[in-house]
Amino acid sequence: MIQREYYMKQIRPFINTDLIKVLTGIRRSGKSVMLQLIQEELLSQQVRPDQMISLNFEDLANLPLCQPMALYQWIADKAAAIKGKIYIFLDEIQEVTNWERVINSLRVAFDVDIYLTGSNAKLLSGELSTYLAGRYVQFVIYPFSYQEFILANQLDDTPQAFQKYLLFGGMPFLMNLHFQEGPSRQYLQDMYNSVILKDIVQRNNLRDVDLLERIIGYALSSIGHVFSASNITKYLKSEHRKVSNDTVLNYLNACTTAYLFYKIPRQDLLGKKLLSINEKYYVVDHGLREAVYGHNARDIDQILENIVCLELLRRGYTVTIGKTGNFEVDFIAEKGNRKCYVQVTYLLASPETIEREFRVYKDIKDNYPKYVVSMDELDFSQDGIQHYNIRKFLRLPRDY
Repeated sequence: MIQREYYMKQIRPFINTDLIKVLTGIRRSGKSVMLQLIQEELLSQQVRPDQMISLNFEDLANLPLCQPMALYQWIADKAAAIKGKIYIFLDEIQEVTNWERVINSLRVAFDVDIYLTGSNAKLLSGELSTYLAGRYVQFVIYPFSYQEFILANQLDDTPQAFQKYLLFGGMPFLMNLHFQEGPSRQYLQDMYNSVILKDIVQRNNLRDVDLLERIIGYALSSIGHVFSASNITKYLKSEHRKVSNDTVLNYLNACTTAYLFYKIPRQDLLGKKLLSINEKYYVVDHGLREAVYGHNARDIDQILENIVCLELLRRGYTVTIGKTGNFEVDFIAEKGNRKCYVQVTYLLASPETIEREFRVYKDIKDNYPKYVVSMDELDFSQDGIQHYNIRKFLRLPRDY
């Protein structure tokens, strides 16, 4: 079991506080393993195993506990027999009706340290904001980064290892399949179907699954390209499907809520404002795209961009696309008082390509770090703009 120390460093300061720890992210990204790692951390701090109460609501045996009063009474009975602080771990909590009331009641009634996981971004909206406002902290758990990928598989950082990452992506369970292509593809396809059914269709009461899959297919093919809802409606019209822009946006929002896609807005660097149209969408895991849509090798520019975007999000940056005049910077990453710009391309194969990728920074006069990232092994840094091979960039220290 890989330790995922980056997340543990974030969580440790909140252990044994009365803040509720909420771990969110796409299904099977490793949230359940994170709960196990937290339990191991507590055991190392001399917490007794009998002080821990743990439930996974995807286990059919726990179906009777998905009603709020049944869950509260079951945990209350267990808690009454425990001496000392009680540690509660509830996996896929969104399966419980009115779970927010249960958590708030437990927090009030007992000396508890509570950890939750969920596969829906709306987990922290609605009633939770009312019942637990200011009393929770959220951690988004992503599939393996490239760094985690090579550690988990005991690989050296080589071009061959990166090619393997390009093909399979970072879903943690694949290491159990030893990254065999057939079984790995089948697992990712099954996972995709599970996300579609449980986290998008059922949770949002969507009735037109065929329409949803067409919209997802369009978004997968357009990774890293700006598009609007009207682009999709025109595409669907060409396929004899009449649908409104609002319906397309609702379906895309359901996908982002389930963490299948991340929507990245654009900003005008010269006008200092966010642009309200033509965002970009990136998929949570490029291996999932290969299994469902294919063509990662053909669309290598898009895939490299997707990998860098997810790495920036994974590191806690707020990410936007930068527009400056007629040029566009792939990513502006901001966190606190830190900021950097990142331009991603496949290869700097000619003087014209080098000129194109570096000149996007011409009108940006600030002194924040500016990067060009590609698969080239040679260093093309110039004029204070740093060039990195993508493998090296992905393994840089956490704060650029």
